[in-house]
Amino acid sequence: MTILDLWLPILLSAVFVFLVSSVIHMATPLHKSDFKKMPNEDEALAAMRANGLVPGQYVFPCAASMADMGSPEMSAKMQEGPIGFMTVMPNGSFRMGRQLIQWFLFSLLIGVCAAYMASIYVNKTGAVTDVFRITATVGVLGFALSHLQDSIWKGQLWVTTCKFLFDGLLYGLATGAAFAWFWPGT
Repeated sequence: MTILDLWLPILLSAVFVFLVSSVIHMATPLHKSDFKKMPNEDEALAAMRANGLVPGQYVFPCAASMADMGSPEMSAKMQEGPIGFMTVMPNGSFRMGRQLIQWFLFSLLIGVCAAYMASIYVNKTGAVTDVFRITATVGVLGFALSHLQDSIWKGQLWVTTCKFLFDGLLYGLATGAAFAWFWPGT
């Protein structure tokens, strides 16, 4: 069996994940508290504009070099705080079309990875439980575990990461379900 034989479950797994994620983010309050409004937002935004902040990723305070990391000045900045990571996006109205397309393509990529693993370990007439187990596991690994880095390295609250782990579990189950239902020969 080849990945091309699995085009339908790959495509449908991405559709299922897209639908599940839409429900989670639009119809439930699960992620409503993931972000907080910055105090004195208008003043902070004015200061960023005045300093010519351009799109990119920032860390603050930011050491100029590894040697600077241990300097008394940097230690004082770290003690005084705040310490953080920030992503600045391009100006303009927030249009989600591009991100939604990228999300769907990412879901397809996870589906391709799940298909690859399942095609190695399950034959065309394989047991539906084996198909589900393998593809759901790949889905959970792909959708969920990468979020742990945000708490480990970027200081994201663990409660927020746990919500994304839960989302990833549901996306993995949706991936497994698509493959189990539409596996060739079942």
